[in-house]
Amino acid sequence: MVMKITETVTEPKKGVSYIMKAWKRFRRNPTVIFGLIIIIVIILTAIFAPFIAPYDPTEMNYEKVYSPPGSEHLLGTDELGRDLLSRIIFGARTSLTVGVVSVFILTFIGVFVGAIAGYMGGWVDDLLMRFTEIVMTIPSLFLLIVMISIFKVKGLHIIMMTIGLISWPQMARVVRSEVLTIKERNYIEAAKSIGSSTFSIIFREILPNTIAPIIVMMTLRLANAIIIESSLSFLGLGDPTAITWGTMLSKGHVVIRSGWWIATFPGIAILFTTMGFNLVGDGLRDALDVRM
Repeated sequence: MVMKITETVTEPKKGVSYIMKAWKRFRRNPTVIFGLIIIIVIILTAIFAPFIAPYDPTEMNYEKVYSPPGSEHLLGTDELGRDLLSRIIFGARTSLTVGVVSVFILTFIGVFVGAIAGYMGGWVDDLLMRFTEIVMTIPSLFLLIVMISIFKVKGLHIIMMTIGLISWPQMARVVRSEVLTIKERNYIEAAKSIGSSTFSIIFREILPNTIAPIIVMMTLRLANAIIIESSLSFLGLGDPTAITWGTMLSKGHVVIRSGWWIATFPGIAILFTTMGFNLVGDGLRDALDVRM
């Protein structure tokens, strides 16, 4: 009697990629999804502001000064009769522009300083990190006020540049810690053994493996940049010609008893925007953590 033995060949299961695992962890958190929805809404609002806004944000109507929220003006009007909803919608453009540009500036500086300090080590690391710690000890808002006073120019370009110039130390420290870990790995030693230059090792071998923490830091610093810009505008140091939520707060808090809506709704816009970026930043940090 001949017994037939049938072998069942099963294909090995394909491994789930790192990105897919991170996405699964990311979407499981409902608060993170809520933050992502907020960000998407804010971005779409900023992009399509001319089509969404019911009025011209600069159009003045002295017959409608300090009109409370109603059917004609959903969020009321300000001291010049301008529609507050329209100004908040266009203010989203300003806040996102300041946040994105300043974050790219601080990321460029922070990544460069952190990568050089972490890879070179020795006196270069000590020098760069001591300078980084000095910048971190200076109160950000105080330094911003001083720098803007020195330039004696009020404009969004000055605000974006100064925010980027004082907010890079946290990014530098994060990148440095990652580089210190990565530079000890075998493939870095292999790159050195074949004669790869320092520049090539840092920017082709090390930095691509630090993308995850850099993205997380960029998200969190973007929320911080929006708050800083709003604070400066509130103090009267922002661009007087730009439509910003901070400027609306500054003018609204003076008449908070009679015109509560002028400061309340821009404040809510700042709250939800920064909360959205912070929630997404926290979610990305957890999702992209390789220890998970």
